[in-house]
Amino acid sequence: MAKYDIISIGDTTTDAFIKLHDASVHCDLDNKNCQLCMSFADKVPYESLTVIPAVGNSSNVAVGTARLGLKSAAFTAIGGDYFGTQILDVYRKEKVGHEFVKINKDLPTNYHFVLNFQAERTILIKHQHFSYFEPSRIGDAEWIYFSSMAENTLPFHLKLGKYLKAHPKIKMGFNPGTFQLKLGAAKLRDVYQQTYVFFVNREEAQKILNTKDRDIKVLSTGLHKLGPKIVVITDGPDGAYVSDGQEQYQMPLYPDPKPPLERTGAGDAFSTGFMSALVYGLPITEAMCWGPVNSMSVVQDIGAQRGLLTKPQLLKLLNKAPKNYKPKRI
Repeated sequence: MAKYDIISIGDTTTDAFIKLHDASVHCDLDNKNCQLCMSFADKVPYESLTVIPAVGNSSNVAVGTARLGLKSAAFTAIGGDYFGTQILDVYRKEKVGHEFVKINKDLPTNYHFVLNFQAERTILIKHQHFSYFEPSRIGDAEWIYFSSMAENTLPFHLKLGKYLKAHPKIKMGFNPGTFQLKLGAAKLRDVYQQTYVFFVNREEAQKILNTKDRDIKVLSTGLHKLGPKIVVITDGPDGAYVSDGQEQYQMPLYPDPKPPLERTGAGDAFSTGFMSALVYGLPITEAMCWGPVNSMSVVQDIGAQRGLLTKPQLLKLLNKAPKNYKPKRI
């Protein structure tokens, strides 16, 4: 048997959340292309600062799946500094395996700044050019989750795709990050073809397929052709759409008990719930219920991990859910 139920692969960082007080947002007439604006060449006051280590798409899923009772590990790289030590401390506390964490002694750990304003966030990011362990280190893991890595990691992606091709029993959830989207599906052909569950939002799906068509069925069909067995497309307040290639479903948001405090990590929390349900052997219709409830909880707190649910907490919320909280076939 595999040592871990799921291994999450991707970069991790420390996030410094800065809650802005004096800023404004300017958008086009259709509320698109919004820009966060602050006074230039001035001292800009802020309300609060919260620093949270060991975050990032894959790291959030590693912590989230461990909270949901799975044997979870993180496959990532850190610097040989104080912030790297903090990340390892978080993994130990959250019972996340860390033998796949490579320490780059001469580099600083990734550190991002999250500017919070009106429940939305703008993130200043920088991914160090780390070296990582070889993808073959995952061995015969049954499930992996793969997300954002730095732009210098194309060789790692190619090795991972080749390894998965040679080990078809490994099921992978893939949520492409910024640089992976820039690389495009053609360069990551093997990664897409070996993906079991694919997570994107509607705009990302359009970008990958190079289309302006917003029709969910068209987008799902196009993504299936790239290889993924299950396609998950999130769409903000309209919830999420899931296709297994035969049936397609729409899932509403879990009703918020109060307005969101901060939306960082909502997508990762959805992926965490959805993936965990599948690892537990539940059908996709049940996985669709696990995702939004985890997202709802995360946005009630600062950062991408504080609100991640334990399995008893998640099941309790599902038992309290209204009758219309269920997937609808479309």
